[in-house]
Amino acid sequence: MDLDPLVLSRIQFAFVVSFHAIFPVFTIGLASYIALIYGLAFKTNNPKWERLGAFWTQVFAVVFGMGVVSGIVMSFQFGTNWSNFALATSNFLGPILSYEVVTAFFLEAAFLGVLLFGRGKVPNGVHFFAALMVSIGTFISSFWILSANSWMQTPAGVEVRDGFYHVVDWSAAIFNDSFWYRFTHMGLASFLTGGFVVAGVSAWFILEKRDTELHRKALSMTLWLLLIIAPLQVFVGDLHGLNTLKHQPTKVAAMEGNWETQTNVPLLLFAIPDQEAQKNHFEVGIPSMASMILTHEWDGEVPGVKEMPRELQPNVPIVFWSFRVMVAMGMLMVLFAVTGLILRRKKAYARNRWFLQGLRLMSLAPFLAVLSGWFVTEVGRAPYLVYGQMTQAEALTPSLTGGMALFSLIGYITVYACVFAAGAYYLTRVIRAGTEAAEQHDDNKHRAKRPLSAAEADFD
Repeated sequence: MDLDPLVLSRIQFAFVVSFHAIFPVFTIGLASYIALIYGLAFKTNNPKWERLGAFWTQVFAVVFGMGVVSGIVMSFQFGTNWSNFALATSNFLGPILSYEVVTAFFLEAAFLGVLLFGRGKVPNGVHFFAALMVSIGTFISSFWILSANSWMQTPAGVEVRDGFYHVVDWSAAIFNDSFWYRFTHMGLASFLTGGFVVAGVSAWFILEKRDTELHRKALSMTLWLLLIIAPLQVFVGDLHGLNTLKHQPTKVAAMEGNWETQTNVPLLLFAIPDQEAQKNHFEVGIPSMASMILTHEWDGEVPGVKEMPRELQPNVPIVFWSFRVMVAMGMLMVLFAVTGLILRRKKAYARNRWFLQGLRLMSLAPFLAVLSGWFVTEVGRAPYLVYGQMTQAEALTPSLTGGMALFSLIGYITVYACVFAAGAYYLTRVIRAGTEAAEQHDDNKHRAKRPLSAAEADFD
């Protein structure tokens, strides 16, 4: 069997990044929520807020640990599988990733220990400040990572000399044409992820009649946040789409399943894209709506996938369906946020079992939205790694064989399966222990020795 190292390397990186992405997008939002809770605890001196903050800090400890473990190997793959890319872009990506370590990782490392183990051992103001610094550190980290990824999507501020990218304008390179759209979009996605997980877990505690008053307050706060963030994400997503249409029209054409450049393009609700035949089967759509959304004119012209030669076209079926999964999850999130507002009367949001059960299921929705959006972004850029300049084939390590790529892929899948299974099991135990375990921690006052011991639950 002929093993293609390019295909296997793409699958490997997609698997590792997809597995890792679900953890930072949660911890970024959760870190801000924890900072808010400890801020309320510091201001009001209410032990209930302190207990709620301690509970979510335990959850944060487990998820943060899983994120670190799953993310360590990502940088190694640049050297093992994509060495041509790493070498060519080292003048830009090397400093950018170093800035992420110096400005974000050091900040998080300095205050994470105080957040996890300082409760009851440092003044409440210091503990709140540590939570705030960890929250800021997570956003600084995402700033640099998204700057690097956005530069690969819309390269700027560089010139290529002898096969190497040389930075001629750092400001243009860092704040490239798609950066602010992507950074804002991902920041809101992090708040949505953290918000819906907190809402789902709070709903479960209310249904179980455990510490209901505290979790009702947590749910109420979170629903107000989601009511603002969910519609705002739709607006920012539209702006992001228009920016993508300007810089990567073929990606947008794949998202819409539009093969021919034409006017009055329908918004396809369902279709089966056929890459080989370069057309769709069984189309169901709203007439002219895609033109209206993308150009703000009913008869606006939308580019087609066929504008690009076949060898430069992305995988249309993956992009097409991933985009629809992302939009569907986004609409569901808006629906639940608005429903929460409607149920505000007489606090029915905390008594309606259908709504509470729905919130439990909606805990998964933002993760599906993030992953499907990531597929749209990365698959839609193919076959380029640096859009319009360096293809994935050119970026691949020359000496890499299919056997080597397959061996490492199987290794990553095996290890990550173990990490995820163990982490999910441990996280479930922490959540089931609830805020009661956090209250017991106050009585014990023991000093933790390792990061995951901050979760206050035995693994076995």
